[in-house]
Amino acid sequence: MANQKSVYMDHSATTATDPEVVQAMIPWFSNQYGNPSSLYKLARESKTAIENARSKVATAIGAKPEEIFFTSGGTESDNWALIGTAFALRKKGNHIITSGIEHHAIQHTCEYLEKQGFSVTYLPVDESGKIRTADLKSAITDGTILVSVMFANNEIGTIQPVKEIGKICREKGILFHTDAVQAIGNIPIDVGDLNIDLLSLSSHKFYGPKGTGALFIRKGVRIDNYIHGGGQERRKRAGTENVPGIVGLGTAIEKVTRNLEDNSNRIRVLRDRLLDRILSEIPHTRLNGHRTDRLAGNINVSFEFIEGESLLLLLDHAGIAASTGSACSSGSLEPSHVLLAIGLRAEIAHGSLRLTLGRENTEEDNEYVFAELKKAVERLRAMSPLYADYLKKRSRHV
Repeated sequence: MANQKSVYMDHSATTATDPEVVQAMIPWFSNQYGNPSSLYKLARESKTAIENARSKVATAIGAKPEEIFFTSGGTESDNWALIGTAFALRKKGNHIITSGIEHHAIQHTCEYLEKQGFSVTYLPVDESGKIRTADLKSAITDGTILVSVMFANNEIGTIQPVKEIGKICREKGILFHTDAVQAIGNIPIDVGDLNIDLLSLSSHKFYGPKGTGALFIRKGVRIDNYIHGGGQERRKRAGTENVPGIVGLGTAIEKVTRNLEDNSNRIRVLRDRLLDRILSEIPHTRLNGHRTDRLAGNINVSFEFIEGESLLLLLDHAGIAASTGSACSSGSLEPSHVLLAIGLRAEIAHGSLRLTLGRENTEEDNEYVFAELKKAVERLRAMSPLYADYLKKRSRHV
């Protein structure tokens, strides 16, 4: 096993920190370690580094630097966006609208807000995973204060009609938040053009360090503080800043957006080649999510008559890193709420596999993954009583 090939196809879970990003971060751990809240030169250098990173993030999404607030990651940004705006606006109304396929950072936060007296509408999605804007319009009431719909789904890769959602919200005077954790680095984003009021992002999804993220808050948006303490982040988010992480985030987002179109196109071509082979050469397989309006590197397929966890173990044994869905819920035995929401039966949802390609993947990786995947599916079906029953029933009708 020492010479076994290793292929990483779980980029939606996390990405390797880019070597250039690591190099940019290193000085801020040891030589330039000043606390940005202090006044001496060492501290001012840290403060300048933070502001430089803030400008890079703002440039990447078409925002102003003063609208960018650094956080510990996408989960904190999502929590802050929802809880902060809900409590700031609760005298205006108590109704929030979201979708039925949000990441748990949104879903569970909405459930928490329901316990605090807020009303939440969970919009259904069609079989491709998109919300219907007609449903959004119908759900809006006089008490609606916030709409939160993710930019692109972390499991099935489907991209939502964000611009249309933003337009509806802007016309109704309702705040629009989008969890763009999966979209940054994959899709060009201009918060002004898309009428976005709040946007969450996470560094480790686009070759930056873990534990660092940001929340875009459009100037003029009322939002309560989520973390209380000192006066950091213009008195909005307390706590000594993670200077190395922030520098890394800024470096990563600048690099990933510089070559975004070329990288996305190359990854999309690789994705389509692998996906087409899976769908055409492995029987009883279905694609989950929209065929074209999806993240460039995302493949989510379901294999009938097998169990996804067993498939993952065989792929792992072959040196292939993949997922059955969201990394944040991979310890759960429950079928994916996203796959159930698009209409899959529980037993089909349990047989799902997510492969997410990144910029280092190659055609050679594709060949290896397909060969091992086909072999693993055949092996598991050979042991499956369900598949044996299917073959018996089919033989009777031949």
